[in-house]
Amino acid sequence: MDGIHDLGGVEGFGPVPVKSGDKDFRDLEDWEKRAFALNWSPIAPGSTIDWFRHGLERMVPADYLAFSYFQKWCTNDLIRMLDNGTITLEDVKRGHVQNPVAPPPSMTVEEAVADVAASDFSFERDTLQRPAFSVGDTVQARRHINANHTRLPRYVRGLKGVVLAHHGAHVLPDRNAEGVEVPEHLYTIGFRAVTLWGEDSDPRDDVTLDLWESYLVPA
Repeated sequence: MDGIHDLGGVEGFGPVPVKSGDKDFRDLEDWEKRAFALNWSPIAPGSTIDWFRHGLERMVPADYLAFSYFQKWCTNDLIRMLDNGTITLEDVKRGHVQNPVAPPPSMTVEEAVADVAASDFSFERDTLQRPAFSVGDTVQARRHINANHTRLPRYVRGLKGVVLAHHGAHVLPDRNAEGVEVPEHLYTIGFRAVTLWGEDSDPRDDVTLDLWESYLVPA
């Protein structure tokens, strides 16, 4: 899906006012901390990280540009819960569900950190399909992608790069956003900055992207 979220290489949005490093989590507003915590809970059973990302992509462009980071998360949580039937539009209008269930037991910060540290979740999957490309091959990113959700950014489409690494097969985001797991070979592709941004770019610079096999064709 090509939308307002894919701004790489786009001009005209003004400077990025970077004043300091990342904001300390302790300095977030209470509602922002709650929004973050809700995304670690099963508020929308069955949804995936790619479903989450596609929900953000479906936002009204003006809202996407105007909303803060966690405002987008909250809006997307409503979308996901509506999509899978966890809540209804009437619940949203009402501001709460009619028959709420008991909340799960609370966890301490230490318990939450230990739970995340113990997780061995991975998107890597087995496949009998042999990889189409090898390290050192020159490939070209497809110009057109027929998918509602994709991780192929617009600024590399139709351009050539070199395979730097092969990571085995991983879940294809395009189908995972639809709730379907399809394993596909994943590669790290290096693109020269001058290829992406023109001759004014520093010739010493490169951009590396992890791209799935169906995003690529032989150069």
